[in-house]
Amino acid sequence: MSPTGATVAAATACLAAAATPSLVSLGPVRAALTPVVTPAAWSGLSDRAHVALTFDDGPDPTSTPSFLRLLDGLGVHATFFLLGRHLADRGLVRELASAGHGLGVHGWDHRPVVLHRPRALADGLRRTRDLVEDTTGARVRWYRPPYGLVTPAAWWAARAAGLRTVLWSAWGRDWERRATPTSVVRLVQAQLRPGGTVLLHDSDRTSAPGSWRTTLVATERLVDRWRAAGLAVGGLDGHWSERVRPAP
Repeated sequence: MSPTGATVAAATACLAAAATPSLVSLGPVRAALTPVVTPAAWSGLSDRAHVALTFDDGPDPTSTPSFLRLLDGLGVHATFFLLGRHLADRGLVRELASAGHGLGVHGWDHRPVVLHRPRALADGLRRTRDLVEDTTGARVRWYRPPYGLVTPAAWWAARAAGLRTVLWSAWGRDWERRATPTSVVRLVQAQLRPGGTVLLHDSDRTSAPGSWRTTLVATERLVDRWRAAGLAVGGLDGHWSERVRPAP
């Protein structure tokens, strides 16, 4: 395929992904479109008996506070991947950091990365990183692109911003209108292995309206199950031992 044809094909796939988030997370499709991703960064797998709990698409003043209260009650930390355009509520960002949660960059907005020019994409990652760091005073380390799509431009933009790209190894498809707490728990548990990274969403901005309530109930059930199985639960910080930590 010519370079022009390849670009058109990738853009077409990503436009479809905007309507169907699961598309780019199908192994062959994501593998074809993300040739630069290494296994550790690809799926967030570690060598520890630990589950990394992560949430995308916030912060959302409607829903994120409910996740803060739930996780506080459970005594669990998570990593929240934030969208720059929704960082006007600095107080909520500070609450997340003060509660001990990790904060990562999800992009300036939720459009697939190929719909951004490389320079605009890089600027958006840096702006989001800077907003979070200026608000919390803590370094931001992690990047997860919308829909799990990593192009060479996105990979190198993240590296230039000092961010490590990490996707996930299990998800609950909690954005779907038909999702229920039971279906989310069942799907995550079917995919998850010790050392895995779980993708959920603390906002319904790009999901079915009200889906965050389903995720909230499922999160509590999942944490209870993981603990009963003897697994530690937390965010991405501390998920890897130093000898296998993914490179930037």
